[in-house]
Amino acid sequence: MNSLIYPTYFPNLAHFWAIINSDAIHLEVSDNYQKQSYRNRSEIYGANGKLALTVPVTYTQKNRQLYKDVKIANEEQWQLLHLKSLQSAYSMSPFFEFYIDDLMPLFEERFDYILDLNLRCIEVLLNSLQLDIHPIKTVRFEKELVDKTDFRNLVKRNAVVQPFETYTQVFTEKHGFISNLSILDLLFNEGPNTALYLKK
Repeated sequence: MNSLIYPTYFPNLAHFWAIINSDAIHLEVSDNYQKQSYRNRSEIYGANGKLALTVPVTYTQKNRQLYKDVKIANEEQWQLLHLKSLQSAYSMSPFFEFYIDDLMPLFEERFDYILDLNLRCIEVLLNSLQLDIHPIKTVRFEKELVDKTDFRNLVKRNAVVQPFETYTQVFTEKHGFISNLSILDLLFNEGPNTALYLKK
């Protein structure tokens, strides 16, 4: 299966399922940016339930902008805030200490564009999981696909996704199982089993 998805900020399980279960994965980088999507948002499991981590971007709906041209609003201390949120949510998870060092460059390095950050997120995650997957970036936008399975709708926050099989989450006893969170939730809780879980 050749698949096409959007690179998103710490992709959710549906996105990562598509990445892992494709023969070739293509990343849509040639489109116009749209607000209210997972392009600059990731969802984790905090002490009070689902918690959104949003990367602030400078964008106006009036002037259509290509995804690759949308800048991050770095005057906000978003990296520090996101790191603290992850520490608070997952410091008690079995594999947090094991993977957090791999992820630290994403919170220390300055990124000017949201697309660059998202591409780096995917690269770091694939390396952490020791997956020999090399995504291919698109060179032009195709509305209708001929030879690829279209998973671009997964970028929408209201996309309907089959519920994932339960696994142990840090706050399951408080709020129950929450499906399709960021890959980080699965990674910190399941560690090396992450890829196997997504292939099932």
